[in-house]
Amino acid sequence: MGGVTHTLAFRQVDVFAPGPLTGNPLAVVHDADDLTDDQMAAFARWTNLSETTFLLAPTDPAADYRVRIWTPTGELPFAGHPTLGTAHAWREAGGVAQAADGAGDIVQECGVGLVTVRPDGARLAFAAPPLLRSGPVAPDDLAALARALRVDADDVVDAAWIDNGPGWVGVRLADAAAVLAVRPDPAVIDDWKIGVVGEHTAGDAAVEVRAFLPGDGGVVEDPVTGSLNAGLAQWLAGTVLPDAYVAAQGTVLGRRGRVHVRRDGAGVVWVGGDVRTTVGGTVTL
Repeated sequence: MGGVTHTLAFRQVDVFAPGPLTGNPLAVVHDADDLTDDQMAAFARWTNLSETTFLLAPTDPAADYRVRIWTPTGELPFAGHPTLGTAHAWREAGGVAQAADGAGDIVQECGVGLVTVRPDGARLAFAAPPLLRSGPVAPDDLAALARALRVDADDVVDAAWIDNGPGWVGVRLADAAAVLAVRPDPAVIDDWKIGVVGEHTAGDAAVEVRAFLPGDGGVVEDPVTGSLNAGLAQWLAGTVLPDAYVAAQGTVLGRRGRVHVRRDGAGVVWVGGDVRTTVGGTVTL
C-alpha cells in the first residue's frame, strides 16, 4: 500500500448473531486516525467482507468516536451492522460513553452525522437515522425491480424508497416463502439496492428479509443488513407490522441472522441485535 506502516488493534465481530458464526461478520480497525484513504480502501478490499470499519477520534464534541465505513468498492456514509459491530468493539476495547443520560447511550459520528447506539440488555441497538429518500416507487422503476427480482409485477404487494444512505428501495412480497424463493437476475440488477420483505406465519421471526445489491459482476446478497431493516421498519412498523418484531435474514446463505426492531412512543425506530467477537489481535497496514 506504500507510505508509513502502522500496527493497530483489530477485531472481527459477528453482528445480528444469535449464536456463533450465524450473523454478518465485520472487520474493525482501532486507532486508525493516521491511516490514509488508500490504506483503508486497500484493507477493505483485502478483507473482502461486506464492510470494514475504522475507529477514529471524533471531530464533533457530542460524539464518543468517529467511524469510517468501507466496502470492497468504496466508502458508505452509514450502515447498520457496522454501526453495532463498531460500537461493540469500541466498548470491548475500553470505550466509555460520555453521555450522562443514565441509558449509557453511545454517540457515533459517521457520514450521515450523529447516530445513537443504546445498550438493550445484552444487545446493542441503534436509532435509525432519517431517510434521505422515501415515498412510492414510480411505475417504470417498479417494473424494473420486478425484472431484477425475476418476479411478476403483480406479485409485488408494495414498494417504497427507504434510503438512509446506502440507497435502499424496499419491495414487499406476499409472504416469507415468496421472499426465500427469489433468485435475482444478475443481468438486470443495474445499480439497484433492493430489500425484499415478506411475513412469516409461524416461528420466532415475524418477517423474512433479503438484501440484494450489484457487485462482482453480478448480484451480491448481504447476510444481515441493519440499514435495510431500519428503512423497512420506518416504512412498515406500526402499520403493516407491529411496533416491535424480529426479522430473520441470511437464511438462504446458511446464516441465522436475527434483527430486533422496535418503534418507541416517540416514533424512533431502534434496530438491535447480538454482537460477539470472533477474532482479536493486531493488523499491520
